[in-house]
Amino acid sequence: MQPINSKKTPLTFDSIEPGAGLAVAMKKSRADIIGEVAASNLRGRGGAGFPTGTKWNLAAAARVKDGEFKYVVCNADEGEPGTFKDRVLLLDYADLVFEGMTIAARAIGAARGILYLRGEYVYMRAHLDAVLDRRRKAGQLGRGVLGVAGFDFDIEIRMGAGAYVCGEETALIESLEGHRGEPRNRPPFPVDTGFLKQPTVVNNVETLASVTAIMARGAAWFKGIGSERSAGFKLFSVSGDCDQPGVYEFPLGITVKELLAKVGGSNAKAVQVGGASGICLPVADFGRRIAFEDVATGGSIIVFGPGRDMLHVAKNFMEFFVEESCGQCTPCRVGNVKLLEGIEKLEQGTCTNAYLKDLLSLCETMQLASKCGLGQSSPNAFVSIVNNFQDEILGRTPVLIRGER
Repeated sequence: MQPINSKKTPLTFDSIEPGAGLAVAMKKSRADIIGEVAASNLRGRGGAGFPTGTKWNLAAAARVKDGEFKYVVCNADEGEPGTFKDRVLLLDYADLVFEGMTIAARAIGAARGILYLRGEYVYMRAHLDAVLDRRRKAGQLGRGVLGVAGFDFDIEIRMGAGAYVCGEETALIESLEGHRGEPRNRPPFPVDTGFLKQPTVVNNVETLASVTAIMARGAAWFKGIGSERSAGFKLFSVSGDCDQPGVYEFPLGITVKELLAKVGGSNAKAVQVGGASGICLPVADFGRRIAFEDVATGGSIIVFGPGRDMLHVAKNFMEFFVEESCGQCTPCRVGNVKLLEGIEKLEQGTCTNAYLKDLLSLCETMQLASKCGLGQSSPNAFVSIVNNFQDEILGRTPVLIRGER
């Protein structure tokens, strides 16, 4: 599989003819569609990595009353720092994304679809509406999709309001309902009680496009790419200190070192995998594999060259999380502020060993007790940078992290 920088080399999605996957799916039973997706071992491409077939099966089994509907929601709220691959899919492969939503609707018995579009992507709205109109005229949306009696499904676009937390599926649903974007308590889960309290499947843009490719080429083809536990190809948003930043496609299981060689970043001293909520790897860990069984990511790869100040990197991430926390739960609301204060003390050389140990303990509390993925993952960069770049961080402070009694 060839990587691309911008549009220099084609993605696998270029070889998927629009309409082909949907045509195949419409000849299958609902159970067979879910079975094909499950057999492919496709896992969510937004970062959480939940098995797509399992999610669809749960939603398909959920019941609705007469006059109510199941929903398919495409999470296009691409707010993770360093991630921009969904933007490429929406601009260049929108048919495959909408086709994936339609296939999902057929599988679970949904009648309504919503694409939740990041507020900053408003410039895409006219393009996406035009694609939807064309698909309706072609009989690929609306009443009796592709002539299948009783399968009525259409898609609308709703705009997000710019909140990072709305990338979390229950906060996204709250936003869709007109409420403040805050995560819900779970259970119940969206597959049972989602949008308007109806069964709802929420999938990422890339996940849905991948479903279309799987329907067109088959589960065995997709499963034959990647690693044993991480099937398929993956899009990566590569930015930072490298010669060729851009959107790349690689099979899951590629090592960090191999990826850096492809993008011209072999002299990097660190790589942030997974965006601000991911982990920061030093050179010693560049042999690790980007896969669900090792280092998982929704797609963001940020390369840091030899001249980067890693404490400044950590501070930048924590300032972001302090700003983006919804404030609903104490571990996240207070914890992120305390971590930022700790970084400032490290900068000033006033962070004692005991205080730093308390901060690392706080990180564990946040990861365990925060209500949603924002607070659970926001300490990741702080912990990994402190652990992996102690010499650099301690170079500005007279207090040792380790060795002090």
